[in-house]
Amino acid sequence: MASDYSNKKLARIAGLLYLGVVVTGIFTLMYVPSKLFNTDDTALIYQNIASSQTLFRFGIVGGLLCYTFFLFLPLVLYKLLKPVNENYAKLMVLLAVLSVPTFFLNVQNLFSILSLITGGQSKLGLSAEQIQSQVMLYLDQYDNGMRIVHIFSGLWLFPFGYLVFKSGFLPKILGVLLMLGCFGYLINFLGHTLIDNYFKFGISSYISLPASIGEIGTCLWLLIMGAKDKKTT
Repeated sequence: MASDYSNKKLARIAGLLYLGVVVTGIFTLMYVPSKLFNTDDTALIYQNIASSQTLFRFGIVGGLLCYTFFLFLPLVLYKLLKPVNENYAKLMVLLAVLSVPTFFLNVQNLFSILSLITGGQSKLGLSAEQIQSQVMLYLDQYDNGMRIVHIFSGLWLFPFGYLVFKSGFLPKILGVLLMLGCFGYLINFLGHTLIDNYFKFGISSYISLPASIGEIGTCLWLLIMGAKDKKTT
């Protein structure tokens, strides 16, 4: 009974952390870009950021919160899933945690954009055209950095999905979706890297669908259902 309670408690903590990752991730990686960067017009993107600095700043904070939650999530999952397979649990933590410092370093590009918009002309003596081109350069650098982050966002899903599949106290279908999600992330990374204008094919969102369903489903299952104790050898 004590072990069962412990598992349920760990599952709920993991579910809460995962919910934090999901909510802040949707806000930072989907909502904010849809409002500010949903155009190919450089001048319009600059105008969007300049006129919606509060949203842009909240996007930065949201991203930092997202990956702070993500730093602790695999550590809690490790305690929950270690009895299933300790080596896979360690690999899961390693691959997940590697994405955190990569993201934090990448956020410097967003702070640079903010510095250009708030003081590019007065402090640096740049013209409006120079500021716009610099903003787009840093925004492209941020996007490139996120592709590196997403390598690890994908890789950690395979050992995580395997552990979920083998756990006996989480639905196997979620484990399958998580493992498929790993390959979805990697396919999209290769597509964006090797194929010019890969996003115009319109398939990246479908390829990433298993990861989205698997991660949100696992989050909700952990949060609502918890996890029962399962004895392993």
